[in-house]
Amino acid sequence: MAPAPRVSELDDPQLRPFVPLLFIAWSDGDVSPSERRAIAARIEAQPWLRPAARRVLEGWLAQPPTPNELEALSELTERAASSLPPDARRTLAGFARELAAEEDREAMEQVLAALGIDAAPVLSATQSAHLTNDDAELSAALAAAFDGPHAELRARVRAFLDDPGLRAYGLPGAEYRERVLEWTERLAAEGFGELAFPGVFQAGDLRAFTALFETLALGDLSLLVKVGVQFGLFGGSLLLLGTDRHHALLPDVARGELLGCFAMSEVGHGSNVAGLETTATYDASTREFVVHTPSESARKEWLGNAARHASHATVFAQLTVAGEQHGVHALLVPIRGADGAALPGVRIGDSGHKMGLLGVDNGRLWFDQVRVPRESLLDRFAQVTEDGRYLSSIESPARRFFTMLGTLVGGRVSVGSAGVSVAKVALTIALRYAHARRQFGEGGAERALIEYPTHQRRLCVPLATTAVLHFAFESLRDRYGAAMQRSLAGEAVDTRELEVEVAALKIAGSRHGVDTAQLCREACGGQGYLSVNRIPDLRKDVEIFTTFEGDNIVLAQLVAKGLLAGYKASFEGRSWFALLVQLGGDALSRAAEKNPIATRRVEPAHLRDPELHLSLLRHREARLIETAAERLRRRLSAGVPMDTAILAIQEHLVAAAEAYAERLGYQWFCERMQALPAGAAKDTLERLGALHALATLERRAAWFLESGLLAPSKARALRKEVEALLAEVARDSRAVVDAFCIPDACLAAPVAFFDPAHPRYA
Repeated sequence: MAPAPRVSELDDPQLRPFVPLLFIAWSDGDVSPSERRAIAARIEAQPWLRPAARRVLEGWLAQPPTPNELEALSELTERAASSLPPDARRTLAGFARELAAEEDREAMEQVLAALGIDAAPVLSATQSAHLTNDDAELSAALAAAFDGPHAELRARVRAFLDDPGLRAYGLPGAEYRERVLEWTERLAAEGFGELAFPGVFQAGDLRAFTALFETLALGDLSLLVKVGVQFGLFGGSLLLLGTDRHHALLPDVARGELLGCFAMSEVGHGSNVAGLETTATYDASTREFVVHTPSESARKEWLGNAARHASHATVFAQLTVAGEQHGVHALLVPIRGADGAALPGVRIGDSGHKMGLLGVDNGRLWFDQVRVPRESLLDRFAQVTEDGRYLSSIESPARRFFTMLGTLVGGRVSVGSAGVSVAKVALTIALRYAHARRQFGEGGAERALIEYPTHQRRLCVPLATTAVLHFAFESLRDRYGAAMQRSLAGEAVDTRELEVEVAALKIAGSRHGVDTAQLCREACGGQGYLSVNRIPDLRKDVEIFTTFEGDNIVLAQLVAKGLLAGYKASFEGRSWFALLVQLGGDALSRAAEKNPIATRRVEPAHLRDPELHLSLLRHREARLIETAAERLRRRLSAGVPMDTAILAIQEHLVAAAEAYAERLGYQWFCERMQALPAGAAKDTLERLGALHALATLERRAAWFLESGLLAPSKARALRKEVEALLAEVARDSRAVVDAFCIPDACLAAPVAFFDPAHPRYA
């Protein structure tokens, strides 16, 4: 008998898992409304299903099969089941579950349970068949190392994310924004928002919140940004810049009942916060501040939460009291009423359609002589009395400004580490596919993609960098959390060095996320271009990270200026100009004389030695800082103004900042490795560290050769050692990405569960 046309539609890899289920559902002649709703809800929750496949299943739920179709369903079920092991044929429930791909099984079992079907008699061999026992043990040990001191919190976050309903694949923009708001409220209801406010809800510090943010980045990035704005930026500004009366609002912020935005950026000034135009003028007669947008270039731009949901904004403005200007300060300003409409004097706009993050309601704000009470000033570092006197314990306006901004560097810590999480997701999808997908080969035996050296270089080098940056951010999180804990306790904390470290790693983490997403897109070929495989969405959403919380090029100059200031400070008792005059070249010769690296040793043990890597990275960093200082000296000696001289060596400064970030990240990784117990996990991580370091040196080989720090023979040996390490890391790469413990609902990509031997791909 020829198969019925409607049944033929089910002979599709994505739909075959549902064939036994449909046969069971209709075998008694009818499906009740409650059963239909249960099946429909579970189908809707599967992110891997194509829209066309959904429509086919919806048609089967809406229209009962004819007797001929039911018979054809039975035959199709038998054909599909014929390739299964005998034990899998014990029940139709077993067929349905065993025919499902790895990520479908739990959902299929839930559907069967909703229908009252016994799903117990199934194959017992459902554990990660791709892993040997040794691989599984390695993956578990690596997972413990990656989770670190916040293992319990990370597990809670992953449990929250392990819900197919937390993916907005294919949703229209307006619906997507509302869905992200619902997810944020759910997250707040589970108590995660409270982690942003240590001392208000529990003891501790901000390390837990940054670990929460890093783990949330495994899921939908619009949710991540919404959480970052609501709890990190808006709530964080109240916590770190406000006092008790502002802290009293934090329970409502943590519960998602008081939604806010962070109004710092202006369209005309970008990263130049000191040059903001928005004004806040104190009126002593009414005890109010008057907030005003004096020009179109002063409109507040790119404010997450502003276009639709925020009722309040932390507004950064130039403060004027009694006719005297005191620089940029922050105020809490209501922008919407209870009905959701803009308040008088406030104009709200939508930033418009974006490249990615379509679930975030980015907006614009204008203020027309908006009056707010004196208590609206976030007054931790400066106060205004009722009669109009400005008071601050920090006398220097410049120091006051940088102290205020220094408390807000947590956003950069979070964004940088989130970039690393994006790399983890993209690499997990691409490497799982690389281990299963085969092509070419001799005698008809095709090779797995991961066996090709070019594919190993594509994916294993970024995997190694991901591991290094993960542990570097653990160290940065510790330093940031400790500094903010002291600050909240009332201690005066100098955050200048921390700001340089944060900026450097923010650049490294965000750039790595963008580059790795693109590499994984290409490594997956056409499958990487399909939206259902998630990589395209990752690629679009992470792109903003390179300018979010500070443009990376601007931050690189901040880093370099901090390095030059630190270089000057190392010559105590000398003026900056006198130091530069002396630098005429002898500092460079000192570096060359003390350099122990220019040798010809090429044995693997030496090439893999972290001390060798660090020595080379330190020399590059020091040399670039010294030569930048020398170039600056020459211009200042010729009478060039400092700003103009800095501008002339801008690219040199960016290179110095990159060298600093490369050394800092790897050094902190090595320090973390020293604290790990001996074992397979440590060995694997050290191999990853060696691959990252040698690949970095290989990328900078021209500079080292020009500088005489490497002999040509050693540069060639470095390249060969990279090739050897690629093969070693490739063997463990599946165990490494499994150790990231990314929930299936976050991967949400059929290609991540690809198995060419499985009936689904037959």
